[in-house]
Amino acid sequence: MKVVQLLPALNSGGVERGTLDLARALIEAGHESIVISNGGRLVEQLEQEGSRHIALPIHKKSLSSLRQVRPLRAQIEALRPDILHVRSRMPAWLTYLAWRKLPRGSRPRLVSTAHGLYSINRYSAIMARAERVIAISECVQKYLSEHYTRYLQSPPELIYRGVNTDEFYPDLPLPPNWRTTVENEFPALRGKRWLLMPGRLTRWKGHQTFLELMAQLAEKDTELHGVIVGGAEPNKEHYADELKAKACELGIASRVTFTGQRSDIRYWYRASALVFNLSQRPEPFGRTVIEAAAIGTPVIGYNLGGPAESLRACFPQGLVEFGQPKQLLDTSLALLNSDVRPQLSDAFTLATQVQSTLSLYQSLLHSD
Repeated sequence: MKVVQLLPALNSGGVERGTLDLARALIEAGHESIVISNGGRLVEQLEQEGSRHIALPIHKKSLSSLRQVRPLRAQIEALRPDILHVRSRMPAWLTYLAWRKLPRGSRPRLVSTAHGLYSINRYSAIMARAERVIAISECVQKYLSEHYTRYLQSPPELIYRGVNTDEFYPDLPLPPNWRTTVENEFPALRGKRWLLMPGRLTRWKGHQTFLELMAQLAEKDTELHGVIVGGAEPNKEHYADELKAKACELGIASRVTFTGQRSDIRYWYRASALVFNLSQRPEPFGRTVIEAAAIGTPVIGYNLGGPAESLRACFPQGLVEFGQPKQLLDTSLALLNSDVRPQLSDAFTLATQVQSTLSLYQSLLHSD
């Protein structure tokens, strides 16, 4: 097969990681992989792993982007792919407008992946108009079915995002001197049990709740230390300062470390006693949950959205009801004193995700 994936850019994030994972798997399986985006820092990795990248400005949420429909149609006609796979709303609109003018008998098949719980409007409805629609979790599948039934050609197909178990696996060894190097960079971590809060610094991710929890835990165990791994979004750097001020206000400035963005997150999972996902609203998926579970580190999260699905499958002991701080504290203390460990479900492995996606492609190519 020749597969073209389309997304706004290749910088960072779950959509980008999913694109690279599938591109790599396509190449390994002997297929041809092409990605069209506005470019970004992950292009080099994509091309090193055997895919081709075509740069087109299909990322801007603007009427001016409609000028890209004709160049995109020309690219599709030149490439003659079997599958067009769109992963974001603006690229999906441009692709749909380019695709529908192609001869019905020779045009590629059109697939979309709904990565989010999109706002309910005609702009978002484009994600439901592909010939086949992939939902990355049950909550996304239900959301699409409830709000976009009139656009769906068939029920959304559930294919969970998957962990690469060659990178995330039980008893992953830490590189030589990794912990020493980290503790030299962040001396407050030395000799402590780490409680990890991974994820970009965004208000609804629950960092303030994590700090309040750390203030309670700090009174009970002097060996516990909170670690917040993740950077602030562009133009939102002030939020990191707010969180540090909050830690000072709670009297735990010396008990919490902010590392900023890191590329070695799997080792932080491995070295930590607990991992937290405390999003304050339903997320479409919970990648940090399944990455921690794959390594075998206990993970705690709210019974909300996609992260709850991952926890129910891999580590139900870590489920906490939203808005129940005492249950959050009690669960944290219980797991700190327990030997119970998560076990990654096969449904959340990259191998399953890839096989399910390739099977969907094949079934679409062989359908009328």
